Amino acid sequence: MNQHLASDTVIIGAGVVGLTIALRVASRGRSVILIDPEEPGSGASYGNAGTIADYAVLPVGTPSVLKALPSLLFDRNSPLAIRHAALPTLAPWLLRFTRQSLPGAAKRNAQAIAALLATSNADWKALAAEVGGQKIMAQRGCLYAYETKAAFRAAAADMEFRRSLGVTVELISPEELARMEPGLPPVAGGGAFFPKAVFLDDPGRMVGLIAAAAKTAGVRIVKARVEKLERRVDGVIVSGAGLQAHGRRVVIAAGAHSRALAAQAGDRIPLDTERGYHAEWDMAEPRLTRPTCPTTRGFYLCPMRGRLRVAGTVELGGLTAPPSQHRIDRLVSGARAIFPDLAEPSRTWMGFRPSMPDSLPVIGPSKAGPEILHAYGHGHIGLTLAPVTARIIADLIDGKTPELALGPYLPTRF
Repeated sequence: MNQHLASDTVIIGAGVVGLTIALRVASRGRSVILIDPEEPGSGASYGNAGTIADYAVLPVGTPSVLKALPSLLFDRNSPLAIRHAALPTLAPWLLRFTRQSLPGAAKRNAQAIAALLATSNADWKALAAEVGGQKIMAQRGCLYAYETKAAFRAAAADMEFRRSLGVTVELISPEELARMEPGLPPVAGGGAFFPKAVFLDDPGRMVGLIAAAAKTAGVRIVKARVEKLERRVDGVIVSGAGLQAHGRRVVIAAGAHSRALAAQAGDRIPLDTERGYHAEWDMAEPRLTRPTCPTTRGFYLCPMRGRLRVAGTVELGGLTAPPSQHRIDRLVSGARAIFPDLAEPSRTWMGFRPSMPDSLPVIGPSKAGPEILHAYGHGHIGLTLAPVTARIIADLIDGKTPELALGPYLPTRF
């Protein structure tokens, strides 16, 4: 049965970014249709580390990463790896990534990320209060743990650069780290503590609350796959199997699935896919009180409600290949290196992150006209930046100039 729908705004993608945009736009009095082939918030919005990472100002591509790139990409055990079968299609993205990892570009990208992150914690606290999710939110900060004294010393310049971009961070001794997290085995190097960081101990539940609030605000959520965009004089038609919807404005917020839709809008965006993984162990007390990243291992230990989640690593590998058992095994063995008594995980997961070579999201109007807006490409900080992005998109729909200059994030930057 064909559905013929119409609203002021049509949003494609019901991850945390799309849902938060829908809530914000509807709360300003506009009619909204939100379209996704899956249940709201069932992808990377569910499977992430739960950190509202105001400290995550560094792009993935930096001079140090560039120096180590060959070994990182082709070492199967690296925190940043590539599926060899995907290399031919990834080559143009990798070339752009290489350029964006040079010192000048990396510094500019970090400054642009920091500008987006500046209000993220305050925005999330306001959003949690709005949707009734305060009990899901913990405000105990986040830790990096350095396993050697050399790694701790090497982190000093990194942390000073973060401070220059407005991040609050404290370098702490092994003894201080042990006092903060007595369930963590002793760490020889010490730690970095980000006291302002916020943590969601059940991100899937929080996204569910945002979806419920959006419905209460009048958002109509439609389960369908958008396959085509067509501009009209009076807006945009989006269509797919059994669906046709008209919107005065259309927002592409489909995460890792956004590139083909952006191309139909007239924008060539160098978006590719990071495949993220997690493993979980059910337990009444998850051993830690705040998310902790053993930096050499490239993952987070996350004390979720009723379970310990180990989430992270980066695998460049596209949207179609099955999950890599090797990557899951590496997460499990890394977790057991810290907590040797862990049994087999209760569950594992793989999802897709939308990855840009400059680590900057794509936010703003299509170069062909403002009736289509882009809101994707947030990489590792999509959860963190959802309410920030929602405010920007809602302002653009209302014809307001956003408080933040959008130049670094526009689709036209390519």
